[in-house]
Amino acid sequence: MTDCEAGILSACERRCSDIYAWCILPNHYHVLVKTDSIKLLRAELGLFHGRTSHKWNGEDEARGRQVWHNCFERKITSAGHFYASLNYVLNNAVHHGYARKWQDWEWSNAGDYLKEIGNEEAARIWREYPVLDFGKKWDVY
Repeated sequence: MTDCEAGILSACERRCSDIYAWCILPNHYHVLVKTDSIKLLRAELGLFHGRTSHKWNGEDEARGRQVWHNCFERKITSAGHFYASLNYVLNNAVHHGYARKWQDWEWSNAGDYLKEIGNEEAARIWREYPVLDFGKKWDVY
């Protein structure tokens, strides 16, 4: 997981001007970034996907197995949409049952985010831009 996180962040660092949030889970990941070219970022992540699927399939003696299933992006349309997306990404490990507290998940920047903005500001952002129903138009602001 740590190597996967490093690879994803490295790809994002090459193609993004800002990386706001990330959460790497055993079966998928989320990143909230700012980029001038989503096409170049997707290409960079595609190279990462190709390298890792080849490596992991070799380790598991499972050549031809599909490791990565899809990739999609969503343009941020407002400040509310940004903060709801931020909350979604940072809380994803809790949503999927990998952690009880979002700031305890090792493969995200949730703990650093909390240290940076503080408990009160994080709570205010959560109250103002809650993720009420993950996956069902939660980010329509």
